[in-house]
Amino acid sequence: MNLQIRNGRIVTPCGITTGTLNLAGGKIASFGEDFSADRVIDAEGKYVTPGFIDIHTHGGGGYDFMDCSEEAFFKAARTHAEHGTTTLLPTLLSASTEEIFGALSIFEKIKNTPHDGANMPGLHLEGPYFSPKQCGAQDPNQVRCPDPAEYMKCLEASSSIMRWSAAPELPGAPEFARELTKRGILPSIAHTDATYEEVIPAYEAGFTHVTHLYSSMSTVHRIDCFRHAGVLESAFLIDGMTVELIADGCHLPSSLLTFATKFKRPDQVALITDSSRGAGTTDKYFRLGSVKAGMDVVVEKGVAMLLDHSSFAGSIATFDRLVRTMMTMTSCSLSDIITMSTITPATICRIPNKGLLRPGYDADVVIFDPDVNVSHTIIGGRVVYEAK
Repeated sequence: MNLQIRNGRIVTPCGITTGTLNLAGGKIASFGEDFSADRVIDAEGKYVTPGFIDIHTHGGGGYDFMDCSEEAFFKAARTHAEHGTTTLLPTLLSASTEEIFGALSIFEKIKNTPHDGANMPGLHLEGPYFSPKQCGAQDPNQVRCPDPAEYMKCLEASSSIMRWSAAPELPGAPEFARELTKRGILPSIAHTDATYEEVIPAYEAGFTHVTHLYSSMSTVHRIDCFRHAGVLESAFLIDGMTVELIADGCHLPSSLLTFATKFKRPDQVALITDSSRGAGTTDKYFRLGSVKAGMDVVVEKGVAMLLDHSSFAGSIATFDRLVRTMMTMTSCSLSDIITMSTITPATICRIPNKGLLRPGYDADVVIFDPDVNVSHTIIGGRVVYEAK
């Protein structure tokens, strides 16, 4: 189907322009009204942007990817599509080897199956190679040091791993990162107590990205009276380091969102939901991770946290909330916010042909009003969600 979107405020990295966008053959075709369309959508002055790309989400709609079911993957992807996400990386968390392999196996089985939710080009493994001092909401009984026997088995079992988060100071982490890099997989720093002196060689080994900046990571601290910079400072000191922000308005206050986007460019910052199964629901109690072996959490004040309130436990955000938060809590321009929501995460994770409204790119488009209420989500030129 040839689809034309008229009267939209088209958002690009360079600014906002009013115009007409044409989609054909699942791709961005052209701009302008000289186009033979099977269907015309009147955007009525709403914003037209590339579809949102979420490179860190654990689930949504009542489902977690650790549930190890086809239904969990499809239903979560559908929930996020209804809020403007057109591409996501299902994220697994620290668990037993059996659970991790179960999730990998399910994804390999369903990854090419057509469905009506967000694209899922690959997986993000968040753990289990983490510092026990920075577990956050990861199960402390399941964190461990990189084990070549385990991770090589994972890498041989699945060709779909696109990024893997780990603590770079652990024994064996540099070798782990080099193996990932050799395979085109992004090593990412997370749940870590590393010092700046440990981050430098880790960066050179391939750890070029920082998972959920500020959360579960070291900052300035003392060792024998001497101050040491942590991962947080390293992220800003290393010019080439990219970062991601949970911009749900709860994990980070306005001051820290502003600080991060002041010292890191839009092409170095990816917005993420880090969402749990609670995203897109009104559930107050649920489990982060599998229903059988996950961590019990409660939703209070718009965010999920462990029952003892010792840590946030992911978010309940969908991507439209991230955009709204950045619009209301920072001075970032909408063009920069959309860059952080689309082309930057696509570039960080090497997801081709997505993230820009440019001829030849995939026709993944979202239309939303000034309050970021999504009216249309289009994936591969097909309208998969339309507000009633």
